[in-house]
Amino acid sequence: MLLFERFNLGHGFRKYFQIHPAIDDALRDDVYRVRHEVYCEDLGFEPVRLDRLESDEYDVHSEHCLLRTSSEPIKLVGCTRLVLTNPLERSRPLPFEHTCAATLDRSIVDPARLPRETIAEVSRLAVRADYRRRRGESRTSPLIRDEDFGTSSQPRFPYIPIGLYLGALALAERHGIETVFMLTEPRLATHLARLGVDVRQIGGAVEHRGTRIPSMMNVQSIIKGMRFMLKPMWATIREEIHAAYADKASATRPA
Repeated sequence: MLLFERFNLGHGFRKYFQIHPAIDDALRDDVYRVRHEVYCEDLGFEPVRLDRLESDEYDVHSEHCLLRTSSEPIKLVGCTRLVLTNPLERSRPLPFEHTCAATLDRSIVDPARLPRETIAEVSRLAVRADYRRRRGESRTSPLIRDEDFGTSSQPRFPYIPIGLYLGALALAERHGIETVFMLTEPRLATHLARLGVDVRQIGGAVEHRGTRIPSMMNVQSIIKGMRFMLKPMWATIREEIHAAYADKASATRPA
């Protein structure tokens, strides 16, 4: 990593990547295509589909982020989604509420008692194998590792997974979401804490494609408590997300 990129993660992110909210059919198909490649073909978490597009019932009330390379030829890198509560039936559980029904500690938080229009879940984070693995690593290696941050003499930064989480955060902010839930690998909270992200475990571990723990984050607390080094990258991602929505609104506005 160049010295300037080390101290300006926004510049480094923009040099290598571009992030988009999937606000049209073509971009959503790209999201579903990445998910199929990762979840169905590579990891075998879901059945292979003839159309090679992986989607489920939550996608109709979800917002999606798509990460691509910024240089030609542009390549798909990864994606994630923000599952909103169903606007036609707010009480319908989010995915993690099903999976963790028996392990949630409702003395910490009971999602069913929160204003349902203010909560959402980050899920289906998928990164294509070429960008997820290093030579010799297993198929299920974690998205963020200790060594991804490098050392003081040779710093690195995990642009891809952190970029996708920040993209989901930008979507949450835009939609007025106050609390975001996740079902993640146990070590993720430790890695996010290094960046000033306060992730609170809200229940016991479950077996779901490996050991996963339910966690929650407060959107505004994350934004306000973000480490100084991460703020330029957050500003870049937030700007790209908001610009895409503005461009779509301008394109559909009557002349």
